[in-house]
Amino acid sequence: MDTQELSFTERHLRRKEAAQYVVDQYNVPCSPKTLAKLACVSSDGPPFRMAGRFPLYPISGLDAWAKSKIGPLVRSTSEMRSAA
Repeated sequence: MDTQELSFTERHLRRKEAAQYVVDQYNVPCSPKTLAKLACVSSDGPPFRMAGRFPLYPISGLDAWAKSKIGPLVRSTSEMRSAA
């Protein structure tokens, strides 16, 4: 089974559910409006598929996107500059 088939079999969330999932699972601030804006003007948002006029976000894509937003573990703010 290739990755295209796998992504069809996993659970997909509508935009409002996707934003809530990111907040609940990763404590990363996210709103449906943010996801909508990212889908229109940026390639920095999580991947999604269209089902008619509705965007559907695979959970694996949301997980990867949320993890990419979280920085490395540091002990002080001065370490943040060298860790980036």
